[in-house]
Amino acid sequence: MLVENLKEITTAAREFVARIDNKNVFAFKGKMGAGKTTFIKAVCKELGVQDEVNSPTFAIVNEYFSQTRRQPVYHFDFYRIENNKEAINIGLHEYLDSGFLCLIEWADKIEDLLPENTAFVEIIELPKGKRQIIIS
Repeated sequence: MLVENLKEITTAAREFVARIDNKNVFAFKGKMGAGKTTFIKAVCKELGVQDEVNSPTFAIVNEYFSQTRRQPVYHFDFYRIENNKEAINIGLHEYLDSGFLCLIEWADKIEDLLPENTAFVEIIELPKGKRQIIIS
């Protein structure tokens, strides 16, 4: 997906939500400032999350409620995590095994703990404020 500007983020989020299918773990990658949190905010809005969505940089995980799915959505930020043990200690496996949607920023820090069926979402910053979103 190519996002030309911030106004198009809603369209990209709507397309992303339509493509979720039966996946529940999404690992977001991208440089600092690439737009991971901004995109996750837009995805949560499309999922009917009414809470304020912020990156859980210090809390590590935020829980929201999706009105459209009628279930929790977990939003992680592992930027500040030092090692896998810290992720395990917050109950990472329980979240990942819950069957609920898990949106993980800085997933590269805990990549070896992610389940096999994790979908990776890379956000690449392009010139003039454009973003390329690649889902694999």
